[in-house]
Amino acid sequence: MKDITLIKPSLCCLAEYTAALERGWSPDNVRGAEAAREQLGKIADDPVRFVASLDDPDAAGGPVRLPAGSSVPRLPGYHRWIWDGAFCGSIGFRWQRGTSALPPHVLGHIGFAVAPWKRNMGYAKGALVLMLPEARKQGLPYVELTTDPGNVASQRVIQACGGVLVERFQKTAAYGGSESLRFRIELLGSVDPTARSRDGCAR
Repeated sequence: MKDITLIKPSLCCLAEYTAALERGWSPDNVRGAEAAREQLGKIADDPVRFVASLDDPDAAGGPVRLPAGSSVPRLPGYHRWIWDGAFCGSIGFRWQRGTSALPPHVLGHIGFAVAPWKRNMGYAKGALVLMLPEARKQGLPYVELTTDPGNVASQRVIQACGGVLVERFQKTAAYGGSESLRFRIELLGSVDPTARSRDGCAR
């Protein structure tokens, strides 16, 4: 695996992100192609605003639209782009201030989506390892991630980073009502000391 970093979304790297969306990749594992088309529209309308929306630790943005169409208040959170000299995918982190609990409509603290042409290279695991120290900075004792029972690849990534299955549950109707798995990663132990993330692009 090449060395990867997590970079803050920026205009200088937006062209590669846009190209990935146009190739069929989506940062949203639930809404898929619909979310990709929506983001392409936002990029075309106002690229500066779009990039800024991906880094919102103060939850300053407007409400979030759920898959079923309803809207809910935004949580603090941000996305980072997985980078190995080129765009590889994205990973997002969101939280609720003062607690590790999440609202029912939020499936997990961390979600990731690697571009198909960058899969099977260890990038998802590498990105998750890099994100865990950032979650710890928010004072969270643990983070939770969810995945479908059939998504064995994601389960292996989560387990390789210390994730333990805590429950099987039914998603809310907004997310289709299907069965899902919830994993928990404790943040009290050590995290890879070589983990690194940075702002801006690396070429």
